[in-house]
Amino acid sequence: MTANITADTETPTFREAMARFPSGVTIVTTVDEQGRRRGFTASSFCALSMDPQLVLVCLATSAECHASFERAETWLVHIAGMEHEAIARRFATRGADKFAGDDFTPHSSGLPHLADAPVVLECRAHARYPGGDHTILVGEVVSVGLGEPTPVVYYDRTFTPAPLSGQN
Repeated sequence: MTANITADTETPTFREAMARFPSGVTIVTTVDEQGRRRGFTASSFCALSMDPQLVLVCLATSAECHASFERAETWLVHIAGMEHEAIARRFATRGADKFAGDDFTPHSSGLPHLADAPVVLECRAHARYPGGDHTILVGEVVSVGLGEPTPVVYYDRTFTPAPLSGQN
């Protein structure tokens, strides 16, 4: 099949194009200056550097929690598993009670922790950069937690289990 290449850069076409790129799903959490738990879902996440160990995640400037993450010194990045679809969707919904239920417990850092996530990265703020309608948060990884669940892949607006290494 040949791709239909056009010069269309309108927002709906660009959004559709980006939906066709498979990505992981992360749930990022912190606590603001008043002690309120804050968080968001992001599929714009990647490893940035091995030395020092840096990751980046992108947060919409329109997000309700944006100001908190602009000032946060630490945050947790949880790589979501299939069983976290409802939580990830809730954290992506404006106005939702993100921390409804008992999915999160205090991490040793005091941050909200999704204990059964396949991967949890504790990050210290390293840098922040403007990126159009997003802020690029760069975190230095200070601790890594590995769990058992299979990470989820987000593709064409659908959550799918990530293929496991060694499986056909």
